[in-house]
Amino acid sequence: MSDKPPLLLGLARLIDSLNANLGKACAWLTLFLVLGTAIVVVLRYGFGIGATALQEAVLYAHALVFMGAAAWVLQRNGHVRVDIFYQNFSPRRKALVDSLGTLLFLLPVCLFLGWASWGYVSNSWATLEGSSESGGLKFVYLQKSIILVLIISLVLQGISDLIKFANILLGRLPTEEVTHG
Repeated sequence: MSDKPPLLLGLARLIDSLNANLGKACAWLTLFLVLGTAIVVVLRYGFGIGATALQEAVLYAHALVFMGAAAWVLQRNGHVRVDIFYQNFSPRRKALVDSLGTLLFLLPVCLFLGWASWGYVSNSWATLEGSSESGGLKFVYLQKSIILVLIISLVLQGISDLIKFANILLGRLPTEEVTHG
């Protein structure tokens, strides 16, 4: 028997790694949020200087922190869960519940968000939309694209989780290997 994981588990680990790296990178943006906001406040109230571009950059970073790290938070089981019964379930039952949640809620919501936001994002790219504010950033289309980062990373994480849950249900994966649940 080979030490190499089956192909689908390898894919799941690759997706987990990509989402973890994206999430960790986005988490570092919180430092910029604090410093950027502090600088904007000092400039505005201390010196009467507006810093529109910096203010908008903080907004872009804020969007990335929440939308770029969402799949990593899902991977680490960090989202809010009401688990009156779930906490007492066996690992296999948890995998079944999580599989159903992924199939019935996560993936359909992501597909709906993708469908609903595609025109919004593509229209912004078509015009290379910039800020309407004087001195603002010229990259509003990039900010709107963060929505697609959210959707793609969550769909990929859902696929990774489904692979791992299926392997737990089939008895092929020790439950401690799955961060979720």
